[in-house]
Amino acid sequence: MSIQLEAGTGLSSPPLARAPLSEDRATDLARMFKAISDPTRLRMLSLIASHENRESCVCDISPAFELSQPTISHHLKVLREAGLLDCERRGTWVYYRVIPSALAQLSAVLSSEAGVVESSVCVPDAAIAEAAR
Repeated sequence: MSIQLEAGTGLSSPPLARAPLSEDRATDLARMFKAISDPTRLRMLSLIASHENRESCVCDISPAFELSQPTISHHLKVLREAGLLDCERRGTWVYYRVIPSALAQLSAVLSSEAGVVESSVCVPDAAIAEAAR
């Protein structure tokens, strides 16, 4: 299942430290984080993002890795399905480009902005001991 995240869709998440994620949002973000948890895919994403216009031909990606073409295609497919990359065929070559809004979402959710969720409803042990006196 592909989750294409585009700017302006309202799919951004508040930072983890500010508000709890919904189940659906956590699932979408986990899919993206899982895709980049593999060192090869993280390197591929970085290689593509660092190219001019944040896009790269598969012919530029392949020489950077000691992997077979089917394995490279698999990793690129995982990144596409996670919503981190988009691609376009131009003649015989496929060009991959980073989806900036997806990277922005990953960055935003990891921000350390302070939370707004109310305090815990659990009574601390010290309060229990004080009440028992």
